[in-house]
Amino acid sequence: MRIEFSKYHGTGNDFILLDNRDLKYSKLSSEQIKKVCDRHFGVGADGLMLLQKSKDFDFEMKYYNSDGNEGSMCGNGGRCIVAFAKLIGIIDKRADFIAIDGIHYAEIDDSNIVDLKMKSIDIKDIVIENNDYILDTGSPHLVKYIDDVENLDVFNQGKSIRNSEIFFKKGINVNFVKIVKENSLFVRTYERGVENETLSCGTGAVASAVSLYFKKQSNSNSVIEINTLGGTLLVSIDFMSENKLNISLKGSTTRVFNGTIDL
Repeated sequence: MRIEFSKYHGTGNDFILLDNRDLKYSKLSSEQIKKVCDRHFGVGADGLMLLQKSKDFDFEMKYYNSDGNEGSMCGNGGRCIVAFAKLIGIIDKRADFIAIDGIHYAEIDDSNIVDLKMKSIDIKDIVIENNDYILDTGSPHLVKYIDDVENLDVFNQGKSIRNSEIFFKKGINVNFVKIVKENSLFVRTYERGVENETLSCGTGAVASAVSLYFKKQSNSNSVIEINTLGGTLLVSIDFMSENKLNISLKGSTTRVFNGTIDL
């Protein structure tokens, strides 16, 4: 099978994008997806996405982790697929699409900076345990505050938490966070499904920003700057209602190249 693709990254979190409106890639196996995402034997990426037709929305987003398994919502992936939809002429400056966690709305400017509305969060669902924050932002996350994030062994520390008895069955993404200044964080993330540190994680950025709000070190209607190894993201938080937070994720998207690969 010959696959035509575009490769994108959002602050270093990289993805393979396939136009699957004619369903020609619907039978890709997990082994094929894993091979394409392999950085030595394939194109190399943190994940692969299929852009598919939707009856009620501009398109449907189907996301796979680099281990070949279908994943939960990916924030940076959501931003990149909006840029891809613009590239292939489906949208112009605005998009609505359906993903595994529900409906998303987005805006994209001429510089391909995408502002993506994320899943709203019910504050009653956030768990605080041993000063760690556990919440679902479209994907499950644990947020741990660390003084020396720069020198932390994220791979081994993250792997240990992700595979601990409490999280082993479903897995969890682990974010190590340092407060830089008011409304500014430095975040490093170990991602399940990738089973490694990624240069940036969109849903992890959101989880980290929400945790700062819960530490009462940011206010509602705040914009939190999330610094990652791959660049800077902006997370906006405001109240929808008494218990729900309305959240958006904003940052750059970059098309790295187009290509074909034979499987």
